[in-house]
Amino acid sequence: MKTIAKFLLLAAAVWFGAEYLAGISVIDYKTALIAVVALSLVNFFVRPIVKLLAMPLNFISFGLFTFVINALMVMLMDHFVDGFAVASFWWALLFSVLISVVTSMVETVVKND
Repeated sequence: MKTIAKFLLLAAAVWFGAEYLAGISVIDYKTALIAVVALSLVNFFVRPIVKLLAMPLNFISFGLFTFVINALMVMLMDHFVDGFAVASFWWALLFSVLISVVTSMVETVVKND
């Protein structure tokens, strides 16, 4: 049940981000749900490989390159989900920061036992 709550709250965050960030667009709430699933899959399969390959850059930038990796994952999600669009890298960066903050808050509130 907690996983479903997390999923729905993250979909609401995607919807909220699309409503208030001009460079992000989502057609409807169903697309936001699909976007959360796609982002989860991209973060599960692709992100670890990219983080491993980018480890030297991440080390040199004191971890700030992680923001770039997150933005790239959002842009990759843009290619997989019809009805979800990101205008540029900078909008993807801002959106990924928003999603990271909301994910952190959701994880704090809804803890798995």
